[in-house]
Amino acid sequence: MAARLVETRLSDDERFDWLRLIRSENVGPRTFRALLDRCGGAAAAIAALPDLARRGGAGRPIRVAGVDEIEREIEESLRLGVRFIAYCEPDYPPALRHIDAAPPLLALRGREEALQQPSVAIVGSRNASAAGLAFADRLARGLGQAGYVVVSGLARGIDQRAHVAALETGTVAVLAGGHSKPYPPEAAPLLPRIAENGAIVSEAPLAWEPRGRDFPRRNRIVSGLALGVIIVEAARGSGSLITARLAAEQGREVLAAPGSPLDPRAEGTNDLLRDGATLCARVEDALAALEPLRARASLGRMEEPRPSDDLWLDEPAEAEEPASAERVEIGEMSVGARIAALLGPAPVSIDDLARAAGADVRSVRAALIELELAGRIEHSGGDRVALLTGRERD
Repeated sequence: MAARLVETRLSDDERFDWLRLIRSENVGPRTFRALLDRCGGAAAAIAALPDLARRGGAGRPIRVAGVDEIEREIEESLRLGVRFIAYCEPDYPPALRHIDAAPPLLALRGREEALQQPSVAIVGSRNASAAGLAFADRLARGLGQAGYVVVSGLARGIDQRAHVAALETGTVAVLAGGHSKPYPPEAAPLLPRIAENGAIVSEAPLAWEPRGRDFPRRNRIVSGLALGVIIVEAARGSGSLITARLAAEQGREVLAAPGSPLDPRAEGTNDLLRDGATLCARVEDALAALEPLRARASLGRMEEPRPSDDLWLDEPAEAEEPASAERVEIGEMSVGARIAALLGPAPVSIDDLARAAGADVRSVRAALIELELAGRIEHSGGDRVALLTGRERD
């Protein structure tokens, strides 16, 4: 069995294979890690993809990222000054490594040191008030002077104001799309300034044009990079509240700035405060909440990843044929068929699936790899999965 990766640098060939695997159809962060675990390395996983997808019920051959495609992306990354950092490498952000579905590879432009420092996320309304913008500016400057890197999502309004205020002390912008397609486009001139003392990161292909579903994915990285998230102005139903929810799920501190009950842009933040978020009306409020977390992080007391989050090296591996686990029969149905029959559009935990199927969790996870590669399921928070309908799969 391959050894568990602990801050191990990939070779150029391994990095190429990792990039090719994560760019293949239906391979997300969880499936990527499961494939490495199961196959022993990215090269072996790439070779196994077509058969795994077929066994999961794919109606057509799975699209495997081609060698030429990855070569072009690497050439473009060199032109843009972007490098790829793997989950297992020492310059990968330590806080991000511990979240559920951490990106296996981050495309980085700028200073990797910015990813190693204690960070706080500041996010909020695109249609921000003058008072909200002024408070975001004050927060970002004060926290930057206190030694924190400010993380945000480059959106109009609060996000961009926080980035600009933290340019001198360091800020990290997380892109929803690729580095050659920054969104919103008018933020592009800000990126070289961010890269001077901070960083721009993305998990998407370099030329990826962001879609609606990519913004929540970006938000999990924004919160995952930080010790805490401060929400400054957020209407009910806004994307900033998604970031707050993800931060809570990741065990991050959630702070909110209070606002007028007459301003719809404060309804979401006031709701957060009512539900237990930490009040942030001054820079000192944020520091009081964050300093104990920074002290814990400096002592290396971040929560360790769960065993299912382990990664394995691309070494010559015994790429186990999924033996009895995937071949077990339950009545007249295989584990995979039984799992597919038990799933529906409502997310269910893998433990509950295993109990309902009368199978062990390892067998269920193996079957889920095949179903996900076939495009039949999706993962949600809390290690839960749901069946995709025909419309969702399109």
